[in-house]
Amino acid sequence: MSKKCILSALLISTIVAIYAQTPEKKLYTATRTSTTPTINGILDDVTWQSGTWIDDFTQYEPFSGRPTSQRTEFNILFDDNNLYVAIKAFDTSPDSIVNRLTRRDDTDGDLVGIIFDSFHDLRTGFLFGVSSAGVKYDRMVMNDGEYEDPSWDPNWWVQTSINSEGWVAEMKIPFSQVRFDKNSGAVWGLEVGRILYRKNETDFWQHIPKEAPGMVHLYGEMKGLEEIKPRKIFDVTPYIVAKTETFKAVPENPFLSKGHLSGINAGLDAKIGVTNNMTMDLTINPDFGQVEADPSEVNLSAYETFFQEKRPFFIEGKNITNFGLGIGDGENGNDNLFYSRRIGRRPQASPDLEDGWYADEPIQSAIIGAAKLTGKTKNGLSVGFINAVTNDEFAQIDTIGGRMQKMVEPLTNYFIGRVQKDSRNGNTLVGGMFTATNRVLNDAVRDELHESAYTAGTDFTQYFDDKNWVVNFSAALSQVQGSKKAIENTQRSPVRYFQRPDNSFSALDTNRTSLSGTGGRLQISKQNGNWNFMGVSIWKSPGFETNDVGYLREANNVLSVLWVQYQQFEPKGIYRSYSINADIYSVVNFEGDQLGNGLEWNGNMNLKNFWSVFTGGSLHSNNLDQSILRGGPMMKTPGNWDIRFGFSTDSRKKFVFESYANFRDGYSKSSNSFYSEGGFSYKPTNYLVLSFNPSFSKSFSEIQYVNTINANQGDKYIFASIDRETLSASFRINVNLSPDLTLQYWGQPFIATGAYNNHKQIVNPMADNYSDRFRIFSPDQISRDGDEYLIDENGDSSTDYRFDRKDFNFKEFLSNLVLRWEYSPGSSVFLVWNQSRSSSNDSGKLNMMNDLGDLFDGSDNKPHHVFLVKFSYRFGLK
Repeated sequence: MSKKCILSALLISTIVAIYAQTPEKKLYTATRTSTTPTINGILDDVTWQSGTWIDDFTQYEPFSGRPTSQRTEFNILFDDNNLYVAIKAFDTSPDSIVNRLTRRDDTDGDLVGIIFDSFHDLRTGFLFGVSSAGVKYDRMVMNDGEYEDPSWDPNWWVQTSINSEGWVAEMKIPFSQVRFDKNSGAVWGLEVGRILYRKNETDFWQHIPKEAPGMVHLYGEMKGLEEIKPRKIFDVTPYIVAKTETFKAVPENPFLSKGHLSGINAGLDAKIGVTNNMTMDLTINPDFGQVEADPSEVNLSAYETFFQEKRPFFIEGKNITNFGLGIGDGENGNDNLFYSRRIGRRPQASPDLEDGWYADEPIQSAIIGAAKLTGKTKNGLSVGFINAVTNDEFAQIDTIGGRMQKMVEPLTNYFIGRVQKDSRNGNTLVGGMFTATNRVLNDAVRDELHESAYTAGTDFTQYFDDKNWVVNFSAALSQVQGSKKAIENTQRSPVRYFQRPDNSFSALDTNRTSLSGTGGRLQISKQNGNWNFMGVSIWKSPGFETNDVGYLREANNVLSVLWVQYQQFEPKGIYRSYSINADIYSVVNFEGDQLGNGLEWNGNMNLKNFWSVFTGGSLHSNNLDQSILRGGPMMKTPGNWDIRFGFSTDSRKKFVFESYANFRDGYSKSSNSFYSEGGFSYKPTNYLVLSFNPSFSKSFSEIQYVNTINANQGDKYIFASIDRETLSASFRINVNLSPDLTLQYWGQPFIATGAYNNHKQIVNPMADNYSDRFRIFSPDQISRDGDEYLIDENGDSSTDYRFDRKDFNFKEFLSNLVLRWEYSPGSSVFLVWNQSRSSSNDSGKLNMMNDLGDLFDGSDNKPHHVFLVKFSYRFGLK
């Protein structure tokens, strides 16, 4: 784990074990002050002579419960509007303090932080942290430390300084930034922490054993705030953006003939306290031009790629609107009733163009406005509501005789509602979720999109045995409505493939105008101690559909997993800590077919020299694949095994190196792959970080889908062997001129190739013998005519059918340069330069130097540049 995440992980993450004795809670009394201290990080104000200074800290990491190696003390004052916090981090070697400038929430070096459970619900906390260099680090903590929200950026003030005794942090935290009920000031939860970076040591004021189940419910307590009144936040932040684009001019295309575009845009963001503990976030005509682009990829599967959310409005508080129906962090972990990337997505329809026609198609659906209400009542009811409206989008089409337009995305309203009630000191949680997507369709898109889509879910969580054990159950219903053709398309989609000829559970019905289904999860786990266990079963019925505002990779399956883990927390011998885990899984469909099963294992160890090593592997049985024939019958596919390993060096050092490799081999010599990635980061100074992370993959598969040929005697499923190579790299330059002024550059070259050969037809997909499932076309049966293959199956010298040649060589370069200056809390200036360029051919082969030469050939491949300036200013309560 990198240093920038340690305080959050250690203050927030659930690090648990079984035989813990809960330490007695400490009590701190805050002191009212009549004079406001000057926030300069020096503590030379007479105000700090009042109040209570406390220094009884205990070591948490690496040796839980031992005395700290350096002394830390703190003092908390308050007036009617603000909390004032002073922390003295004493150090007998102040010249060894690691004092690195970074961007907000990306801290590196010595760190202190204070966290308030202002609801005193024993589940929720607000963390205000700062590095010795003065970089803010703030988080919202939820579910007793199980979740954290790094996008929560309250408006507060802090200054730091280094002196001969160590270093000092001085904070001013407005009550408007900390949610609480007007009668909850009698007792707050309180924790104060410190990271001594060079020793990788973490100290807490309120000791929390590593074996404790959860974190927030074990914080100490703070009194003295009985007379304070909550302050409702009221921040309004208008913005203006000026943008210009340059690209390769295409004289014959009237939309690209000039080679440049310019424009000015404006909008508004607001954060308003509706009640003492409910906050409304508003955005009107939002602009996310400063957000980094998604990484490049070539997806040859039938499934949609899941991309992470990067837009600030949707990131903040995202855990509140989370209703997951998956497990883990891979392809099985993304299923959710709410996937915020649906809002403002790329239009889903496209115009049909005749020869000589040109189209100007929007690349995203403009968000007219969005509102988000989040908070928690004194009775333990957490709420999260989002409503967003996206504009109707039209492709402008230049025809030979004039101009026309076609709708490619309709006016759409998205609603997401989430509530959860906790009781019995957070041991019982009951919640619900509802989403609605409603579109205003016209004839151009009526058969392509749902007119409406709804999901509703409920969940229940019960902790037992001092939170050592937990049972979680969640279930959801879905319904989509639309025209007969739209619902037919949904039935035929890769998510479910109702048209499979061997589908005995859910038949294709072309007269339907709606589709419904269910999904859910039952999980029982022991979540703390040296030994941890979990059993989980997840189901999605064939008709379950959430992709209008959620994410669902594949329906019609039941996944069951049994998982076990052993971990050691305390340093011993060569290690500081280690963990080993393994699981067995089984997948069946609703027809009762056993789709697959397997075994997976992982292990990692943090060494005494602060290096980390990890390894893992898996064994997967032969499978029944419901989707490989893209709507055809199921097919038996060979299983595989894989092994992976990697290591990383001491992340505290100026130079850090990491490496990872994975090898996978399919049974019956059906496939193999090798993937490796590495990288380094270098910190030559305390304000500059350079990083470079290349990766390379090489794979072979004998059964890659090519096409489905509709013939009189039945569908023919054409496959081929494919050799793929992918080379990419990500490099970053971070220059941090001050805690509020940063310059960041990211660039990514990407090359992907695929060469198809040994084309074949699937003839018996369920044959016991792997080689009997397909027939490779002989040289007499297949011939090439330009970009097509011609097939003569019966040898009568006439073409029975044809299909396109698929070989590809795709190259892309993306880059993003952002200068960010937060000249006042909540007010910023962005200067942004985005560049993208791409090139492709059908060689199917990778030649790095030639490919990069083609990509950066300025005469033939002019890049697309976007330059923008964004200015925002916050009006609100200070």
